[in-house]
Amino acid sequence: MSMYGRDPWGGPLEINAADSATDDDRSRNLQDLDRAALSRPLDETQQSWLLGPSEQKKKKKYVDLGCIIVSRKIFVWTVGTLVVSAVLAGLITLIVKTVPRHHHGKPPPDNYTLALHKALMFFNAQRSGKLPKHNNVSWRGNSCLRDGKSDPGTTMKDLVGGYYDAGDAIKFNFPASFAMTMLSWSVIEYSAKYEAAGELNHVKEIIKWGTDYLLKTFNNSADTIDKIAAQVGVGDTSGGSTTPNDHYCWMRPEDIDYPRPVYECHSCSDLAAEMAAALAAASIVFKDNKAYSQKLVHGARTVFQFARDQRGRYSAGGSDPALFYNSSSYWDEFVWGGAWLYYATGNSSYLQLATHPKLAKHAGAFWGGPDYGVLSWDNKLAGAQVLLSRLRLFLSPGYPYEEILRTFHNQTSIVMCSFLPVFTSFNRTKGGLIQLNHGRPQPLQYVVNAAFLAALYSDYLDAADTPGWYCGPNFYSTDVLREFAKTQVCFCLFFFKR
Repeated sequence: MSMYGRDPWGGPLEINAADSATDDDRSRNLQDLDRAALSRPLDETQQSWLLGPSEQKKKKKYVDLGCIIVSRKIFVWTVGTLVVSAVLAGLITLIVKTVPRHHHGKPPPDNYTLALHKALMFFNAQRSGKLPKHNNVSWRGNSCLRDGKSDPGTTMKDLVGGYYDAGDAIKFNFPASFAMTMLSWSVIEYSAKYEAAGELNHVKEIIKWGTDYLLKTFNNSADTIDKIAAQVGVGDTSGGSTTPNDHYCWMRPEDIDYPRPVYECHSCSDLAAEMAAALAAASIVFKDNKAYSQKLVHGARTVFQFARDQRGRYSAGGSDPALFYNSSSYWDEFVWGGAWLYYATGNSSYLQLATHPKLAKHAGAFWGGPDYGVLSWDNKLAGAQVLLSRLRLFLSPGYPYEEILRTFHNQTSIVMCSFLPVFTSFNRTKGGLIQLNHGRPQPLQYVVNAAFLAALYSDYLDAADTPGWYCGPNFYSTDVLREFAKTQVCFCLFFFKR
């Protein structure tokens, strides 16, 4: 429906139906008028205008071309026209070939666009399974085509595909699901930017490669499930074992020939809820592909119900995942997954769950702590709060959601305040890099997540005609958030450039 209601120009430009119905009548009337005018006797002046002097006809001359006889005048004009046309065509061709050409090529991409190209290429380099022909990393090939089949203890025999983690060949489904959720969120909000950079189809292909694999990790055609494949491959070398695995044997994935165990979980709420978030967010990305989008939604519903029914952490009990990606809790994934499922389905039961005060309390929404406001593969609360603030800013669903949504909105404002240099929630390096992980390893993943949230929230405020937000009594414009995001990303680019 048009936002202006009826035509803003004041009425349709088309001819009205009543008028068009009289077109034949008008035509007949005009013909009658023409016939009436010509039926009147013409005086000598009128005859000279319309008919010409009939008594002064000149004798025409003709040219015999053998098969046809034409007027000499027409013949001369025809031949002359052809000659002039040929001369003009020759002159134009000569000018085109001799005048130097000045091609104005496209300007070179800026550093942000180049960084985007390289960031997406990383996913191509980390692909597992049978690679597509157009994969743009020449030194990668098909790898680990027996994932699932090489482990006789698992019932999931087709676990080919997905992404390797980083420097090894393990497939950790918990952080990989978070990566797909974040990529999908960026495409949902900034698809035009991806398209302008020539990367929209590429990033959608990257997401689909990940979600296709996630759908293999459980029975996605069922309405209820009792297990999920949480990980393929192991990396524990602490016991001095010489059994080949993905950390003991540092080798190309293409050369792996040892069995790769599959870690299954029957009580893994954090993993299942994160997978639900990834599949639900991706379903919005692929909404133009109705069949695939519905398949993703069904899978998201199934794993989220499993997460709610079979409570527990996927990395509990000192399992192999706990050594690398240990999950601290699953409450934040409940809020996160519920919010994404609401956006994907419009089902208010998911919004009721995501905004339940007890759930928010368990997720840590009402207290601080050293990692409060830090979005990561383990802690989704800050992302969920921004996502639900979006709902309040743009749709304002009102009762009974307004109170908790307002709380999430206020908490988002506090998180954004903590990113600013004037506050001391987090230390900074001498170069200005915010230390969201308090000096622990791998700082950049937390920094880029914070930069994304800051830029996104500033765009949300602008779209809602809100010029900024308050940190206590002080008001800050959205430009401050963009500047924070820009400086942090520039620091990361400088680090990689070195």
